[in-house]
This record gives sequence, structure tokens and C-alpha cells, in this order.
Amino acid sequence: MAGEEAVSNKQVILSDYVTGFPKESDMKIITGSINLKVPEGSKDTLLLKNLYLSCDPYMRGRMSKLDKPSFVASFNPGEPLSGYGVSKVLDSTHPNYKKDDLVWGLTSWEEYSLIQSPQLLIKILDTNVPLSYYTGILGMPGLTAYGGLYELSSPKKGEYVYVSAASGAVGQLVGQFAKLVGCHVVGSAGSKEKVDLLKNKFGFDDAFNYKEEPDLDAALKRCFPEGIDIYFENVGGKMLDAVLLNMRIRGRIAVCGMISQYNLEKPEGVHNLMQVVGKRIRMEGFLAGDFYHQYPKFLELVMPAIKEGKLVYVEDIAEGLEKAPSALVGIFTGQNVGKQLVVVARE
Repeated sequence: MAGEEAVSNKQVILSDYVTGFPKESDMKIITGSINLKVPEGSKDTLLLKNLYLSCDPYMRGRMSKLDKPSFVASFNPGEPLSGYGVSKVLDSTHPNYKKDDLVWGLTSWEEYSLIQSPQLLIKILDTNVPLSYYTGILGMPGLTAYGGLYELSSPKKGEYVYVSAASGAVGQLVGQFAKLVGCHVVGSAGSKEKVDLLKNKFGFDDAFNYKEEPDLDAALKRCFPEGIDIYFENVGGKMLDAVLLNMRIRGRIAVCGMISQYNLEKPEGVHNLMQVVGKRIRMEGFLAGDFYHQYPKFLELVMPAIKEGKLVYVEDIAEGLEKAPSALVGIFTGQNVGKQLVVVARE
């Protein structure tokens, strides 16, 4: 793949800004071309062949025109989406990267990407696990679960932990991390299949299908008769309201996301916030990027646990870049079971 050879480059672009629930038609597949060599004179630039792309809930916000400052910018209509992925270096003018290196981090939703900000990439040093894991358990979702639970929530043996959206990319790991500490862990998900996964594969002590629970407060009281010490928040809205009623004194809430609110034009209100005062609850939001400096420490915990079978990870894999729009849309209606990712190429 040397020289000035030009090849076709399939891309997923945003057609226009989105309101409400995203649809596959909000994105389209186009085919351009790209030279498989970094342009002459480009400094610290990488040419990547994208292998796996990650579908993540935060991407929904980027599909809308943001009127207020946000931690991440909107996508530009007519340009490829971007997100986390695993890629192979085809050419490099950066001293820290060479041809055939494998990396994970931010890339574009296309077959090949020219990256001029390699500081957003991390070199993959251990390939004795599936490369796709670097979109999930060994990538941003894993670091999110690690930081939100261990660094923010400081779990202790015997504490009661609740995880919403527990079968997703982050939730399945939060529960397993908490079990490693010796916590009692309950999760919620949106189907019997997912509830069974939580109890039988991920080792949660209990789980329930929130779609079959008209009274979330009652469901939580059934699962946590003594209350909740740590809530890992992925859902928001009515779920958060019910959790606040069931938190224990000096409980901790790590706010990772609120997927129930992402597609609403007017977010739901939260009515039980006074519980934060009386119970002295600490509630804190965070981003995965807050913990990037701890990635080596994170790997020291997670990599041996994977290889020893103490951590398991479920992926929902869509084959081919043309399946990317439906895969991304599906995570907002619970179509995926486990971490949703897209295979662009297998090296």
C-alpha cells in the first residue's frame, strides 16, 4: 500500500441536523477517494485504516445543532461522523507511530482517515485479546466504568450498588467491577434476554426489566430493602427520581449519562432532588477523558482480569460500514445486546 495509490473511501456522513429520535435516513453512505500516503510536507500526521467503530450514546448530542456550550462539538452536515475506533497505521510522519502500529481513539466513520491530532489516539500494545475490545472494555467505555465507580464512588465491600442500562457497554462493566470489590449489585435493563445476561453471565446479584415495572420506586425497594449506597446513572428522568427516594445516607451517584433524555425536545424534570440534602448524597457528573491519565493503572486491573476470566464482555457486532447508521440508531431503542460496534475491516 505504498506510493500515491488512490483507493475508494466509503464514508458515513450526517445529512442534516437531527431533532427527536435519529433515523437511518439522517445519515447516508457516500464514496470518495483517498491516497494511501500522508501528503508530502504534513507534520505529525497519520493515515489510518479503520477496523472497528464504536456506537456510543453521546454521539446523539453531536447530531444536533448545539445552542449551548458542550463538552463535545456538533457534527457538521455533509461531513463524516467521528467517534471512537480501532485502526491500523498505514503511513505516518509522527515520530511515535510507525506503519502497522495499532491504535484506538477518535477517528472518522470511514474506511480510511487522515488524522492530524494523534494526541487523541492511544497505541495498542497488547494484542492477546480481541482488537474489538479496545472499542469497549479496554477503551472509552471501560475507562468510563472504572473512573465512575472506583475513582468517584469509592465502593466498599458489602455496599449496595445499582446500575441502570446495566447490559450496555459501560453498565455491564460497572456491575462486574463492583462485584470484584465485594458489593451487592443489582442492574436494570429493557428485556428478559438482557436481564438474564446480567444475572447469569455478568454475575449481578439481581436484575429487573424496567419496562415491566410500572412503579420504579417499588421495584427498587424490593431489590434494595436497605437502600442504595452507589447509583451509576445512565438513564435519568423517572429512573433518577425513583433512585433518589431509595438512596442511603451519604450515598454516591456517579452521573455517566441520561439516555432517556437525549431524544426529547424538552427534558423531563426531576422532582425528588431534596433527597440530596436530607441524605447528604454526593452526585457528580464526569467524562471518560477525566481519567485518561490513569489508563496504565486501569490496564493493570482490567487486562489480567480478562485473561483470568474474572471479567467477561458481550459485544453486538454489525458487519460492514453500510450497517453503521442502523447500528447507531438502534442503541437509542435498545436493539443492541452488549457493546454495539461496527466492523469496517478485519486488518
